[in-house]
Amino acid sequence: MAFSKEWEEVYQNQNHLSIWPWSDVVSYVKRHTNASGSDFKVLELGCGAGANIPFFKSLNVEYHAIDGSPSIVEKLHTQFPEYKNNIQIGDFTKLDFGKNKYDLILDRASITHNTTRAINECLANVYKALKNKGTYIGIDWFSSAHSDFNKGSLLENDLYTKTGFTEGQFSGLGNVHFSDKDHLMKLFSAFEIKVLEHKVSNFELPKQHQFASWNIVATKVENSLLGEILV
Repeated sequence: MAFSKEWEEVYQNQNHLSIWPWSDVVSYVKRHTNASGSDFKVLELGCGAGANIPFFKSLNVEYHAIDGSPSIVEKLHTQFPEYKNNIQIGDFTKLDFGKNKYDLILDRASITHNTTRAINECLANVYKALKNKGTYIGIDWFSSAHSDFNKGSLLENDLYTKTGFTEGQFSGLGNVHFSDKDHLMKLFSAFEIKVLEHKVSNFELPKQHQFASWNIVATKVENSLLGEILV
């Protein structure tokens, strides 16, 4: 299972429990989809503590989610009993999403915590699970311009995935994938990329730090060729 034990430990220790919808998720979904009503089907990958669930609930869409953490899914089942059958434990990098076809598949900084190979497998399954002209939205895929790209250690045979962080925002979080534009274009070569936004924020205090990430909007177009598998 690609889901890391580090994230289960994080949730068990009551850390990274974001409870407010991410502003980029709200604006991107509103701007780039027509998400509304029970006929619109959404799948969130790596929903974590459920920060985006109230937003999708307000849209009255059919919401589904997958997370690899048993403890966080159990918590969500208690907090949102109406979605108990729709929120499941699983490794979304390997999971065949079955016969369901989704109008929107979303992740906010979840897929990017995997290796290049696992990300390719995940995107192939995302492509299959989207309806024709369905939309994938990825928020905060970490950029190689991020200050922390210079920390940690590269995985063997993977130029984009680092691990072993002992300080900074990725400390204790296992694998972290960093992308540049060319890499993202290859990863999403099966899709039609509608939006690719590079966000860079520079912090001066309490210490200098550059946060950099990518937002992606990509559409499934049937009969396109799946991109090459990177190793």
